Amino acid sequence: MELEPILPDAQGECCEGDCCSAEPAGDRAGERKSHRSDRLKANLITRLNRIEGQVRGVKGLIEKDAYCDDVLNQIAAIQSALNSVGKLLLESHMRSCVVERIRSGETEVIDELLVTVNKLMK
Repeated sequence: MELEPILPDAQGECCEGDCCSAEPAGDRAGERKSHRSDRLKANLITRLNRIEGQVRGVKGLIEKDAYCDDVLNQIAAIQSALNSVGKLLLESHMRSCVVERIRSGETEVIDELLVTVNKLMK
């Protein structure tokens, strides 16, 4: 499955409003939040719903004692789909949140990004 490019809106931004911010959120004051475009959010949710269905399918295969190779191939497909979600989210994060934080002088976001990329690449 090919990734859709994340295109900037009319203002040149990839998401609506202030992308990453620390906002009071109920009991979790100072919680960081991202504001994704409706299009990106819908795309991510659609992909995650599909992945959720695939995981339920694998559970069913295991319950039915399906052939191991068939189960492993389905697990590989799920991992690939999750990687695609991660790539989309990473691209959006870099084009919006990271850029905005660097522009505002928060260069520590680079270290944060490197830690995240290392986790994604394991």
